[in-house]
Amino acid sequence: QLQLVESGGGLVQPGDSLTLSCAASGSSPEYYALAWFRQAPGKQREAVSCISASGASTNYADSVKGRFTISRDNAKNTGYLQMNSLKPEDTAVYYCAASTFRLCVPDMGPLADYWGQGTQVTVSS
Repeated sequence: QLQLVESGGGLVQPGDSLTLSCAASGSSPEYYALAWFRQAPGKQREAVSCISASGASTNYADSVKGRFTISRDNAKNTGYLQMNSLKPEDTAVYYCAASTFRLCVPDMGPLADYWGQGTQVTVSS
């Protein structure tokens, strides 16, 4: 079993930066790939980014490529999503997820075994 807790969301202005954290506890989180998803009101869930269990590979949605950076610190059992140049269209609830698949595919949703409760990110002037 793995428990995931996101934090770091909030209200920011367009162009600002924000870093989300995903704290993992339970059975050996370093063996899981970590992924971030988001869901805006009235929209389908979107895969944002993924990092493999080793941290050697990552992927990003086209909508965030060049602005968001995913990372992980296995010693701290924590994953991060650094979000720069935020836009109003980034407004959503952001969720982290973990997969025993360990590697990343374009949409980790079907492979996710554990989910966090989500954290709200609002980008508005």
